[in-house]
Amino acid sequence: MSTDSYQTLPSMVPPEGSRLVVIGGSGGMGRVLVRAAEDIDPQVVAIDLPKSLEEFPPSDNVWSIACDATDESSVAAVFDAINDRWGAVDHVVNFVGFTKTRVSVENMNLADWQEVVDGCLTSAFLVARYSIPLLRRGDGPTLLNTSSTFGVLVGQSGYGAYASSKAAIINLTRALSTECNPDIRVNAIAPGLIDTEFLSGGTGRERRPSNLDFDAVVETLPMRRIGRPEDIAAMALFLASPAASYVTAQTIHVNGGLWS
Repeated sequence: MSTDSYQTLPSMVPPEGSRLVVIGGSGGMGRVLVRAAEDIDPQVVAIDLPKSLEEFPPSDNVWSIACDATDESSVAAVFDAINDRWGAVDHVVNFVGFTKTRVSVENMNLADWQEVVDGCLTSAFLVARYSIPLLRRGDGPTLLNTSSTFGVLVGQSGYGAYASSKAAIINLTRALSTECNPDIRVNAIAPGLIDTEFLSGGTGRERRPSNLDFDAVVETLPMRRIGRPEDIAAMALFLASPAASYVTAQTIHVNGGLWS
């Protein structure tokens, strides 16, 4: 087989007209992705909690749907509505997830543990469960989950439920890729510390002090800066693009070199 022929490199963003679903579309990373997608002209639907959509509404050009991603009937209704309008989707990006006030596993009650696990992991299952049938009818379809640096590296105590859930996302992504190959590419993105509302509880959730010494944290990062939501949106668009057509089952770390 010849290896020296040259072909024009494919686009590093999804094609115009792509049907893009952004779960968590009003969050810090989600709304940057939605705006960036508008610039390259995909059809976009932003999905988030009612409070989040009210606080950070997308532009009039973006279809928005309120949804609780931990509730099966709510997720099913969203994808029924998308099916009715579009009949298929090309790309699904799932940014859903949060953590609560730091507390050790020893001192955590079951309700708080379950709330975080449902918000990070069960929601990812539900989004995958109800989006895959529509993705199978899409054009070059992709599903992108969100893990975290905490899924592989837990440098601080008090994040047991969150870290466990985000570690599980990595293997859920691998399992989904195996089940969906070769029709749907499934990957995950693992953000490091990103400057969004997540640091104070998350969009649409009760705010709490972040308790982060940003100057001290920056000193631990090889890139010497906190991540920006644009860093995540750019990688999400790349993973949905034709340029990433041979990338699946991967967790891509975007963390300024904190872990590799």
